[in-house]
Amino acid sequence: MYLFRLALASLSNRRFTALLTVFAIALSVCLLLAVERVRTEARASFANTISGTDLIVGARSGSINLLLYSVFRIGNATNNIRWDSFEQLAQNPRVKWAIPISLGDSHRGYRVMGTNTDYFEHYRYARQQPLELSQGREFADDPFEVVLGAEVAEALHYKLGDELVLAHGVATISLVKHDDKPFHVVGILKRTGTPVDRTLHISLAGMEALHVDWKNGMPAQGADRISAEQVRSMHLQPTAITAVLLGLKSKIATFSLQRDINEYRGEPLLAILPGVALQELWGLMGTAEKALFVVSLFVVITGLIGMLTAILTSLNERRREMAILRSVGARPWHIASLLIFEAFSLALAGVLLGLLLLYVGIAAVQGYVQANYGLYLPLNVPSGYEWMLLGCILGAALLMGCVPAWRAYRQSLADGLSIRL
Repeated sequence: MYLFRLALASLSNRRFTALLTVFAIALSVCLLLAVERVRTEARASFANTISGTDLIVGARSGSINLLLYSVFRIGNATNNIRWDSFEQLAQNPRVKWAIPISLGDSHRGYRVMGTNTDYFEHYRYARQQPLELSQGREFADDPFEVVLGAEVAEALHYKLGDELVLAHGVATISLVKHDDKPFHVVGILKRTGTPVDRTLHISLAGMEALHVDWKNGMPAQGADRISAEQVRSMHLQPTAITAVLLGLKSKIATFSLQRDINEYRGEPLLAILPGVALQELWGLMGTAEKALFVVSLFVVITGLIGMLTAILTSLNERRREMAILRSVGARPWHIASLLIFEAFSLALAGVLLGLLLLYVGIAAVQGYVQANYGLYLPLNVPSGYEWMLLGCILGAALLMGCVPAWRAYRQSLADGLSIRL
């Protein structure tokens, strides 16, 4: 213990250099843990996005593209699905439930999704968690009702009964708005940590109502325009949708139904397994994820090398100190242990400060990251893997401390008392 106190006193005597070394290690530790935390939470967010859906069906394109626009609301569909094709899928004896999805509009940068009430009943996320309302109710007979995701309501400060105007297209700023057909908020969903939070949900009838008077991709003008009151009395049957989520009566039928859909003669369709597509998507991102982790690991190594350099540089200045310690009875292994304790103390202080910086940083950016990237970073205690990383850093610091310790061990008493300049 006295060697540890002596090491702290020695570092205190060189406090400026020691603080710089600790800060460098802390920044590298913070970066490493932040990358690991983001990587872990991103993977969990991916895995928790959709659960209980056996097949996703869309126009024939690519499996990742279909997954992105149907689940993550990223990108656009190459084509739509005819309504009669959806009805045939829903009536298939192997299908337990079918959720239609219609995309294409937005509101202040957030996607609008048209669907039916089966969505609230059958959609699952995480481990079979159902969607729940924090306020209000689901949309009903009125086509101009909207149910907001938690993030939309929080970010845009909407509450029940508020009116909002949807925009055509998915751009953040749209020049074409459906301002003659405003929607009013009837429900707000509980937070799920998935793209559901960033989605405005309307009925399929509501999606049709928005475009009932559109011709050739443009809204009607003047007398041809149909008011919201007139729309309410119309039969708003969709002619096409964007995608379909299917739940099957038996998991055994998944592959056979997938094959039948992919060979469907009515129109070119693609059926994918969400879990397989998620793994493909994560595989594409895995290289960048590993590269970022390796870079952060090298930053930690650089910080430890900086610590080693600082200790080695101070050895020549401390040779008389070592010699005096030897002269009062310290053995060579005491001198070596002193330097190892110094290296360990610097690394331990850097790790603790790095943890503090990590949690302060998470607390500062948690809301922004969740609002803009849909990634929730919890203020949890370090996981077992993170503790292992920190243990490896401390172990590496001990090993690096052996280098100056060995050099000090080899210095003789006479060399220390009569330094040659």
